[in-house]
Parts: sequence; C-alpha cells; structure tokens
Amino acid sequence: MTVKLEVFTSHSCPYCPMAVSAAEEVVKELGDQVEYEHLNVDENIDKVREYQIMSVPTVVVDGEVAFVGAPTPEELSKKIRKTLLRKG
Repeated sequence: MTVKLEVFTSHSCPYCPMAVSAAEEVVKELGDQVEYEHLNVDENIDKVREYQIMSVPTVVVDGEVAFVGAPTPEELSKKIRKTLLRKG
C-alpha cells in the first residue's frame, strides 16, 4: 500500500525548496510506501483548481491538503505514517 504525496511549488517561492527537501527526505525514509510528485503550480492549473490551492508551498497527502507552507521532514513523515496506518 502506498500514500500519494504531491508538493506544489512555484519558481519564485523562497520557502518551496524547503518543502521539496522535506518531501525528498521522507521519500528516502519510507521508500516504496510513498508515490511522490513535485508539481509547479504554473504548469498544473487543473490540479491547483482541484485542490483549491491559494499559496505555495502546499503539500497534499492522498488527495487532501495536509500542509500550507513547508513542513519539517518529521511533520511530513508523521502525517504519511498516520495515513498509512489509516489505510490499514
């Protein structure tokens, strides 16, 4: 079973690299339990509208906005682990 992790960023966002770094660290930690996608908001307007993203970075876990702003790797890992447990 996997959790889908989507990180929405923009080129002009000073905090976005921190969100990407946290996501990449968690992906290394959890391996094949995470399906990771890094999305630029300017290039993915349909998904931005779908999730009603108003600012970046925004982190979506399994189709739900989990963080607006850059989470720490620990916060993100905890959220993903909880989601994995919920999925059973």
